[in-house]
Amino acid sequence: MIDEHHNPWTTLGSELKYENPWIKLTEHQVLNPAGGKGIYGTVHFKNLAIGILAVEEDMIWLVGQYRYPLSAYSWEIPEGGGRIGIDPLLSAQRELLEEVGARAEHWEEIGRAHLSNSVSDELAIIFLATGLNYQEAEPEETEELQRKQLPLSEVMTLIRQGVITDSITVLAMQWLYIRTLENRLAASAL
Repeated sequence: MIDEHHNPWTTLGSELKYENPWIKLTEHQVLNPAGGKGIYGTVHFKNLAIGILAVEEDMIWLVGQYRYPLSAYSWEIPEGGGRIGIDPLLSAQRELLEEVGARAEHWEEIGRAHLSNSVSDELAIIFLATGLNYQEAEPEETEELQRKQLPLSEVMTLIRQGVITDSITVLAMQWLYIRTLENRLAASAL
């Protein structure tokens, strides 16, 4: 039987290599599960990743922006950081207002995911937001955003074509697609 709590890695020492207000990079001297010496770099995220699947009928809100680490433009659901220790829903509500200029009447947490668990501890929490009411968007100074609404089928096509690659967006859309199929199957069984 597998012991899921057994850690086969041994940490011999750790050294902080870099830190800023958002991340901390640490290099660990380790013995790997086979007993060999090596190094393991980890990135600790000081905030949660928050995603908002804002849906109005069959239309999905997407936000486009240039993503510096990718050197590329990215279309994704509204996203941002949420301070650890603060209710993630409050962070989601703030991000939806900042990026889309909307408030939602109904909120549902639809999933959690570790985005790159081989090197980081970053946790994403994704919410479904419906019953949208609009006002002026309030983007942060680091954001130059475009906004658009697309039908679910078109967003799924862009994911299949590799145009939309943001992991939080892909996860949220797959969840919505599965939920839509389940609802159709349940309705056809009646």
